[in-house]
Amino acid sequence: MMHRDNAGPVCSLKFVTLLVALSPVLLLLGARVQLQDNGYDGILIAINPQVPENQNLIPNIKEMITEASFYLFNATKRRVFFRNIQILIPATWEANNYSKVEQESYEKADIIVTDWNGAPGDDPYTLQYRGCGKEGKYIHFTSNFLLNDDLTAGYGSRGRVFVHEWAHLRWGVFDEYNNDQPFYLNGQNQIKVTRCSSDITGIFVCEKGPCPQENCIISKLFKEGCVFIYNSTQNATASIMFMQSLSSVVEFCNASTHNQEAPNLQNQMCSLRSAWDVIADSTDFNCSFPLKGSELPPPPSFTLLQASDKVVCLVLDVSSKMAEADRLLRLQQAAEFYLMQVVEIHSFVGIVSFDGKGEIRAQLQQINSDDDRKLLVSRLPTTVSAEAETSMCSGLKKGFEVVEKLNGKAYGSVIILVTSGGDEHIGNCLLTALSSGSTVHSIALGSSVVGKLEELSHLTGGLKFYVPDKSNSNSMIDAFSRISSGTGDIFQQSMQLESMGENVRPYHQLKNTVTMDNSMGNDTIFLVMWQTSGPPEIVLLDPTGRKYSTINFIINQTFRTARLLIPGTAKPGHWTYTLNNTHHSPQALKVTVASRAFSSAVPPATVEAFVERDSTYFPHPMIIYANVKKGFYPILNATVTATIEPEIGDPVMLKLSDDGAGNIQMNVPRKLVHRSEEEKKWGFSRVSSGGSFSVMGVPAGPHPDVFPPCKIIDLKAVKMEEEVTLSWTAPGEDFDQGQATSYEIRMSNILQHIQDDFNNAILVNTSELKPQQAGTREMFTFLPKLFINGPGHQPDGETQENHRIYVAMRAMDRNSLKSAVSNIAQLSLFISPNSAPVLGRDSLILKGVLIAISLIGIICLIIVAMRYTLNRKKRADKKENGTKLL
Repeated sequence: MMHRDNAGPVCSLKFVTLLVALSPVLLLLGARVQLQDNGYDGILIAINPQVPENQNLIPNIKEMITEASFYLFNATKRRVFFRNIQILIPATWEANNYSKVEQESYEKADIIVTDWNGAPGDDPYTLQYRGCGKEGKYIHFTSNFLLNDDLTAGYGSRGRVFVHEWAHLRWGVFDEYNNDQPFYLNGQNQIKVTRCSSDITGIFVCEKGPCPQENCIISKLFKEGCVFIYNSTQNATASIMFMQSLSSVVEFCNASTHNQEAPNLQNQMCSLRSAWDVIADSTDFNCSFPLKGSELPPPPSFTLLQASDKVVCLVLDVSSKMAEADRLLRLQQAAEFYLMQVVEIHSFVGIVSFDGKGEIRAQLQQINSDDDRKLLVSRLPTTVSAEAETSMCSGLKKGFEVVEKLNGKAYGSVIILVTSGGDEHIGNCLLTALSSGSTVHSIALGSSVVGKLEELSHLTGGLKFYVPDKSNSNSMIDAFSRISSGTGDIFQQSMQLESMGENVRPYHQLKNTVTMDNSMGNDTIFLVMWQTSGPPEIVLLDPTGRKYSTINFIINQTFRTARLLIPGTAKPGHWTYTLNNTHHSPQALKVTVASRAFSSAVPPATVEAFVERDSTYFPHPMIIYANVKKGFYPILNATVTATIEPEIGDPVMLKLSDDGAGNIQMNVPRKLVHRSEEEKKWGFSRVSSGGSFSVMGVPAGPHPDVFPPCKIIDLKAVKMEEEVTLSWTAPGEDFDQGQATSYEIRMSNILQHIQDDFNNAILVNTSELKPQQAGTREMFTFLPKLFINGPGHQPDGETQENHRIYVAMRAMDRNSLKSAVSNIAQLSLFISPNSAPVLGRDSLILKGVLIAISLIGIICLIIVAMRYTLNRKKRADKKENGTKLL
């Protein structure tokens, strides 16, 4: 957990590590979108509950996907099309014979439709965060974009837009336009429009109307106020990633049409490769071949789904293993918090316990009041069984029995399975769980959990968590807090603002500050938990100085919790709590703070934590992501800290950055969220669990350094007079952590040389360049003339010559481990043939020293010659005078 000063916003994330193995065969069964026989199946489109019901929205979505399917089929040269699409209707819409939801939810959608954005605008976009050739997270459309036909004039038909975004999502290609740099200087010293392909035509327009290109150029700079308007009629067929709205555009840029000079994200992220080259290398294309013949594929089929009331069953382990390490106590505390705070009103909740067999403790109870919540809390298990045997399948069977009593099936229900493991037979009910239509979230306690438990969650689309046996760990609470309704309605969800745990010595205290920003404040709860005896002495101060003490909290002695629900809306600002351990023995004290949104008119800040994959093998890295946003728009410059809790050992803290280091390049809308003065003053605080992941094959004991610096992906080159200035974000000693030891910069005037044979490109002198701490912005300036006017180069006359150069780099650590080669930066140099060949500042200094030495030498020779001449003249005069005297 972290707290914030006045420098900006802060978020806190919680991660846990679980060392288990997953079966790749069964994992395939749980995959969402699948490509079979050239057709995509299982695509999920989800409509946000905040979108008002509109009779035209569903038909327009269907029309968009149908058009997109044929457009995609032709654009991919008869390779792929859309076959089966699911559309998830919000429960807030009127029921209309829609199919029942099984394991589908808003949070799992590939395409989301919203009606609130935190900022005006209807730009479709895809959340891409993993780099070139990697899948994105989701495509985002506003309902207005799907309903307002006037927008198609600017964006093009919706089907074409969908294909553009699908290429982002599925194949990891990037935009070929650049709104921030619409023009650039090409290799022939000409101002060109950033476009792909270069065959797309248009006219220049000045303030008063159309004008020649030269009217928009002043000293090789583009005049402000000039724009380039593309002709509506074109002959160019590419590219979909540049301007799909043009009627002639029906394909992606390939190697022959791609504009490598254009300063766009596709060139930056994909090392100047064309979109089609990246797509052709995808798994989709490696596993499929073009359909023969001339027939078109059938139009897509659509299934309309609608979620009904939320149905949840807690399936809780009570075997004798739960007596170890306060497992049952921590389960009680977390389950009470879930029932009293997290689960949304009007949900149906039941409770099952199990050891060697399952037992129903509470049939489904709809939550309509606090009394309903308290009744469910009273049904939580209070003791462990004497039986050591654990049968998760028995518990799950009873859980399915409970949820089926509402509608006759478990479709759309949620099972929260908490277990201490030890059951080797859970594989016997994997297919049963998969076919049930229920989503199973698993929370594993201790170190004896088998890998099949994680497969269970993966197959059913559930989350998975690992809770270490540490008394001061809040991982159990964090896991339950993360399991929301999955509807996408963040205005109804409880959000964690604080998660803190510490072992406190006798008569010492745990003290911290929690930030309540003005987008939160409803249904705010402070939960205090302790390990032994009675509660600590509690003092809580709100931003105005009002004091709450232990007497104001509701005490549950059995579960050892103290709960305070702030009446009305909690005041924004800093809340300070102090817990005094009044006992003469140390004990673990923990605090959790949660709240709901203040108003449905103001989207609250949210954070979603996730990892790139469920498991990896040492030494391959595990990448941790945090998506920090307000509505659907990113919040920049937040302080984000990830806490990784390993199975054994102390937690590891990592600072996450949005500085471009590593492999993160967000393809998000251009609009950003502007924070209010109150938000700038206080900041904000959020906590989210990212679930568990496994790292397999880790050697015991110390191991050699196997982690190189991460790849630099934001290298840029700018020419200023005769100099070239490079800029980039510093990588670390180990990926994006620490400080690298040195840089290797190479350049070439032939792209293929630096792409395919970096080691033999021309080396730039970087002896004076020392890497800075990871995340720091780096700059380096040098004079590149020697590379251009080197041996074998013969200038032609007195005309100024143009040279296109390509620059790339990599970093090295103290053990000479090298990063991957960076993105390739490019620029044009215009070198006078009379220019002297100078490499850089060092050479310039050396040349100056040599010149100075030469001048000194010449002066010395002149002085010596003059002295010799004068002396000779004096001797001659003296001899002449002597002769006269004689």
